[in-house]
Amino acid sequence: MKMTPNMTATGAIPTPAQSVRDPRLDFYRGMAMFIILMAHTPGNWWNQWIPARFGFSDAAEIFVFCSGMASAVAFGRTYDRRGWLLGTSRILFRCWQIYWAHIATFLFTAMMLVAIDQYGDFEKSYVGSLNLGRFFEEPGQNLVGLFTLTYVPNFFDILPMYMMILLMVPIVMALSNVSLWLVAAFVGIVWFMGQGGILDAIGIGWLEIDLPAEPWSDRPWFFNPFAWQLVFFTGFALMRGWIPAPPVNALMIGLVAIVLIASFTVSSVAMRELGADWAREWRSDNRMWITKTDGGVIRYIHFLAIAYFGWVIAGPQGRHLMAKGASAGAKLWRGIVAQITKVGQQSLAVFLVSIVLSRLLGFALDMTGNDPWPTAFWNVIGFAILLATAYGAAWFKSQPWRGPAKT
Repeated sequence: MKMTPNMTATGAIPTPAQSVRDPRLDFYRGMAMFIILMAHTPGNWWNQWIPARFGFSDAAEIFVFCSGMASAVAFGRTYDRRGWLLGTSRILFRCWQIYWAHIATFLFTAMMLVAIDQYGDFEKSYVGSLNLGRFFEEPGQNLVGLFTLTYVPNFFDILPMYMMILLMVPIVMALSNVSLWLVAAFVGIVWFMGQGGILDAIGIGWLEIDLPAEPWSDRPWFFNPFAWQLVFFTGFALMRGWIPAPPVNALMIGLVAIVLIASFTVSSVAMRELGADWAREWRSDNRMWITKTDGGVIRYIHFLAIAYFGWVIAGPQGRHLMAKGASAGAKLWRGIVAQITKVGQQSLAVFLVSIVLSRLLGFALDMTGNDPWPTAFWNVIGFAILLATAYGAAWFKSQPWRGPAKT
């Protein structure tokens, strides 16, 4: 049989991207937004109990994975309907938006921290808390670095990483028109070349690819996009139908449970609460396999296990997320799910606000202390602001001013 350009290596024609957003996508991305806020807020002891403390992967993987799924729906559909050139044009436009969102978020946050240091009388330097002192010592050099993405402080690294991964989408879509095996080879090889620890261990460190994070040192980006693209394109491929959905059966659930239990034995919670000191040594000896910067393979496997359980719990099309019945408990749960989903639908706007908000909440905790009640209060306030941001962004996107005029 002669293969057409759209056929895979097996002769099957890949399924086009879905035209309707999967509710599970928005729900879990919304969950990631709340977790990211807690994780980024200094002095917030709630972050000692986020899912990342029970294993290796964290909300960053959820965000990137779900972004890959959302990109398959949004951008994949453009490639399907309008071709490679216009699909790539839409990717470039999105990167342009993310670039300026990154620049504005950094400058606003830096200004806010300077204002706190300048007009407050605190022993702590809030500019120093994000290691931004060097930026203000050499503003000329670092402004150039900021705009060329050669100065990427750790706290501001997710959006640049996401933008670099998006720029790989046109390559992946072009390869997919030839063979999905080429897509798998490209993604796998690029991920392998991002594994600095492994490459150094086997004596071919010169193959490593990364990006410089600051002009005055050789420190790379904290999130290496060449490694993290594996998580993104896993979600992308699942939503495109290039990878079949895993089966739901006792054997699969058992295997995934073993992965999660094994991960827990060397987790932060196990070390902190159960005194598993040997786990600290294990993590140190196996850093290359669980590294966050390079998206280590054990970290990736742990995330796949988490994602599988999330998929099973949600049920087909997220049916299990919506409790049935007219009881007060069922109504409350449906309301909670609806609010989390709303946040996930506006994840970029919510994420930008959370970057600034986390520093403000950290400042508030410094002022009030982080005892249980103040901590709970500021976390709830933060969650409410994220929710308000989601509703506000949705309102502006609806362009209500274009509706019929009032009579």
